[in-house]
Amino acid sequence: MTRARIAVLVSGGGTNLQALIDAEAAGIIKSGKIALVVSNVKDAYALTRAERAGIKTETLLKKELGGQEAFEEKLIATLKGEKIDLIILAGFMSILSERFTSEFKDRIINVHPSLIPSFCGKGFYGLKVHEAALAYGVKVTGATVHFVNEIPDGGKIILQKAVYIKEGDTPDVLQRRVMEEAEWKILPEAAELVSKNIISE
Repeated sequence: MTRARIAVLVSGGGTNLQALIDAEAAGIIKSGKIALVVSNVKDAYALTRAERAGIKTETLLKKELGGQEAFEEKLIATLKGEKIDLIILAGFMSILSERFTSEFKDRIINVHPSLIPSFCGKGFYGLKVHEAALAYGVKVTGATVHFVNEIPDGGKIILQKAVYIKEGDTPDVLQRRVMEEAEWKILPEAAELVSKNIISE
């Protein structure tokens, strides 16, 4: 059976990458295969996770390549060289330009730690999202997997899952619960959904 070739773009610890690796091993992702992990940070722990799982890795550093445009050129060449069908942003801390996103239209997905359209867009990432949710006093938050376009967190929503906020939650505690109850579940599910559509095209 043909499987969609998946590249995961990472910048940090790679907990979402691990969720994807585990989901593929468990057969939750069966229409896709993680073929490549690309990091824009030299010592990202996500690279270690990928190597342990026997997945090919690449590190592309903006500074070494001479800026965003050169970085994206190299990234496009790397992805095309590996015949990648689907790109998953898993804690990837670099905004991609329209030039890049239009090159892979409807082939890039991202997980965001809130229920879009709340607490999303420019400047909302990592703990900042959970700090904002708690400061606003919402009772329900969650995570969203969406397609990526040139607008930060602006692409079409694929899946969402709600997570209740509890009395006494701190941003760190909430971040962990959103990961465990939402992100790590819906990101693999969305990867399977989109991979299935790609191979049936």
